Amino acid sequence: MALRISNRDARRLWLDAQLLSAAPTGPLDLADIIRRLGFVQLDTIRVVARAHDHILWSRNQNFREPMLEKCLARDRHVFEHFTHDASLIPMDFYPMWRRQFRRLEEKVRRWEWHRGMLGEDGRAGIRDRIEAEGPLSTKAFDTRIAGKREMWRRPPHKLALDYMWYAGELSTSHRENFTKYYDLTHRVIPDHLRKVEHSDAAQVDWLCREALARLAFGTEGDVQRFWAAADLPEVKAWTAANADALVPVEIESSNGMWSAALALPDIEDRLATTPAPTSRLRILNPFDPVIRDRNRLARLFGFDYRIEIFVPAAKRQWGYYVYPLLEGDRFVGRIEVKSDRNKGELSVIALWPEPGVKWTGARQAKLEAELGRLARFVGATDVVWRTV
Repeated sequence: MALRISNRDARRLWLDAQLLSAAPTGPLDLADIIRRLGFVQLDTIRVVARAHDHILWSRNQNFREPMLEKCLARDRHVFEHFTHDASLIPMDFYPMWRRQFRRLEEKVRRWEWHRGMLGEDGRAGIRDRIEAEGPLSTKAFDTRIAGKREMWRRPPHKLALDYMWYAGELSTSHRENFTKYYDLTHRVIPDHLRKVEHSDAAQVDWLCREALARLAFGTEGDVQRFWAAADLPEVKAWTAANADALVPVEIESSNGMWSAALALPDIEDRLATTPAPTSRLRILNPFDPVIRDRNRLARLFGFDYRIEIFVPAAKRQWGYYVYPLLEGDRFVGRIEVKSDRNKGELSVIALWPEPGVKWTGARQAKLEAELGRLARFVGATDVVWRTV
């Protein structure tokens, strides 16, 4: 018989698994946070702070932006590669990422828009320059796009750099102002990790098991989407092969409906020990891992969210870059905030409480306290309300 998990307990399990249960205070161990999350998605947009920095700050507000580059470039605690998107992944996960290099190399070769990349001789020339000159960014090369220029098209050298990066031949050495610098993989990844070989079956087993641990519970689709480094048929084959070692559960959705999922054998212990989340009000990033799977978000919290950066301004329901507001184990609203680092200002553009949420003075005080903390994080001295 399936173990039934109430909606409240399911929300708390998920938030605790993703390190949003405890107050974001105390000593900071950045490498441990990334390991427990599994990865941190990178994103170039900086309305207040870039997604990766904001995600880490949400887990521990002693985090500051330069720390992540140090973790990547100097300490080599993480490497950069592709999950569902470009992400920073714990360095010691590298041996379990080998098949992902092969998967992505094969995919890139099939992409129509990637066929303009440099051939083998051109790629060899790039490798020779990097070997001789050290890490280089795409700005060090000057090949041009042939034919019509379109927004999505990239010059041949950029396509070649990305292809070799996807395939694991090149690795990210560091970033400067978010510009990626490529280096030969043997100069970035420690020898003892590059030399470890695991079978594909062992890597898929690790991917599925580690995803489920970080989800607390999930469907086969949830497990597949977590890393996006295995295909759904592979995940289904894994769950079938491990049926005796997995716990069938039923999860209550926010609307009272029940759906089937799976969990690891420690699920009852987790249920017994998972604490109630802090009552602090949190401003989460739109790319936060708790927000990213919109279907899971809606099922568990009844929170309908989408990011509207690609929606024409006239058609947006909310705004360009709107932040979800988490209080305890509920999403209580959303807010549009922008920072002007030159002026030292954090501006509140709009605030929308969720339907049925009473916006009390106490809740407003919690929000203002969090805005003050966010302002200090990005170096702003003033919080300015521009709402109309």
